[in-house]
Amino acid sequence: MLRTSLQVPERLAQIPHYPILYSHPSPIHPLPTLTSSSLPTTPAPHSPKISIFTKREDQAAPLACSGNKYRKLEYIVPDILSTAPKHGHHEYHPSDQPLPGRSTILVTEGAIQSNHTVQVAALARKLGLKALVLLNRGTGGGLRNASDKASFLRTGNVQINRLLGAEVRVLDEGDPLSGDADPVLRELSAKGEIPYWIPGGASLHPLSGLGYVRAAVEIAQQETEMKLGGSGRFDFVFVACGSGSTVSGLIAGFKMLESGEAQGGLPPRRVIGVLNSPTKPRQYHEERVLRFARREGLLVGLDAEKDITMADVRLEDRFVGTGYGVLDGDTRVALRHMAEREGVILDPVYTAKVARAMLQWVHEKEIRDYADDHAMKHVNVLFIHTGGQAALGAYADVDWE
Repeated sequence: MLRTSLQVPERLAQIPHYPILYSHPSPIHPLPTLTSSSLPTTPAPHSPKISIFTKREDQAAPLACSGNKYRKLEYIVPDILSTAPKHGHHEYHPSDQPLPGRSTILVTEGAIQSNHTVQVAALARKLGLKALVLLNRGTGGGLRNASDKASFLRTGNVQINRLLGAEVRVLDEGDPLSGDADPVLRELSAKGEIPYWIPGGASLHPLSGLGYVRAAVEIAQQETEMKLGGSGRFDFVFVACGSGSTVSGLIAGFKMLESGEAQGGLPPRRVIGVLNSPTKPRQYHEERVLRFARREGLLVGLDAEKDITMADVRLEDRFVGTGYGVLDGDTRVALRHMAEREGVILDPVYTAKVARAMLQWVHEKEIRDYADDHAMKHVNVLFIHTGGQAALGAYADVDWE
């Protein structure tokens, strides 16, 4: 926990921000047992010391099911609460015209066990607004692979959405609304509501990545207060890459910080985005993350085209498994490994795959080779826990033995 208040750079501080998270940062703590159990049994000569830490975004906010979307939403709320919201239109139907008044209902979409929809619904209740969530049967393979499909459709995040009082509409695979929900917004408008659309994962919202620009500032200040060994900062940051703006915000945020830091020969922090779905190729996600990172970079004063390049986008696609939301055997092992070694519960869709990728990098040679190339004797690795554990209830048919 920071002992001093967060020092936000001026350009970022000028952008409207609504506090949803706790006033203190999400905690960072070491994972010593995981570290020792993940290193090679017989390390190579001159191998660097590797220390693994985790940043607990699942403990960042007081609202339901804390996770990374709340941090994104902090920069969207000022627009939601304005009397003429600029960014509440569906992304397929952009408009220069603001909404005709303050929003009365938040509308969003996601897969059946979407964490994002829960966080939007909880925020709506906090703001005194209604919430409508569209859950798509056809997204990923979680429902398709569930042995008890009826249970998958009513437990986990679905149950929490309903508990929060959100209207839940489950869309069949192939429903046109799963591709373009604008008819729902028009329907609500005809009933006298002023709907505010938040895209799935929020990443297509032009302000969403700023939350993780701010997170980079928070991490940098925590690095200083923790007095880390080695470079004194986190050399590798592993985080889930779904819709993309968590990764892009971190890239832009660290670029912003490093542009004003005396590097002293230190290599830049490396953000490793771990993909969780095989639906789209890695190149698609790389181009998307680069576009988002440059978008955020422009907002905080970077020369985005020059300062942020494809070389800054590092996505890992070897651990996507057989489908989004499908808990394959290797990911199940990683989830259980973290629970048994550190008492930390991951989620089956995102963070378990991130942990699996990170452990592979630690155990094999990626990190050691990088350390050798940069003459590093001590490497600090940060795993960002983005939440999502509530979905585990929908995977009750999984055999953990």
